[in-house]
Amino acid sequence: MTQHTHAEPEPANDRSDMTEDASSLTLLAEAQARIVNLEDEFLRFRAESENQRRRIMKDGENARKFAAEKLLQELLPVADTLMRGLEVAKSDKATIENLIEGKEATLRMLAKALENNGVKEINPMGEVFNPELHQAMTVQPAAEGVAPNSVVAVFQRGYTLNERLLRPALVVVSQA
Repeated sequence: MTQHTHAEPEPANDRSDMTEDASSLTLLAEAQARIVNLEDEFLRFRAESENQRRRIMKDGENARKFAAEKLLQELLPVADTLMRGLEVAKSDKATIENLIEGKEATLRMLAKALENNGVKEINPMGEVFNPELHQAMTVQPAAEGVAPNSVVAVFQRGYTLNERLLRPALVVVSQA
């Protein structure tokens, strides 16, 4: 006779499987919670990054819009002085001396406003010609006592802005 035995799982194994299943479910639940937290952190980070990008764009736009504000505030008194000078010039009280004095004062105000904003004048009269700062309009034979390749006349003064050339000085250069 053949004996057919049917083996039944031992109760200890059932508990082990249930413990493993519960442990797996716990790990799965923890992983899902971590994913939800990471997704939330990512969305907050992305929103914060977008807000920061918008702030930077707006700050840059405002910087461009109002970059000249300081200079313009310093130029307004120069404009006021020019208008007052024109009124005086049109009046019966105007003298050549007063007009010259007014123009000189206005020019000093303008020079100060430019200097306060990083603009420096290039007036190279008598200096050695520098092609980085000067533009030779013409040359002329060097007069006695004048070194060759030096500036002997200035048609138009040049300017730098914070050490960067805005406009070269237009000059006449002595030739050997």
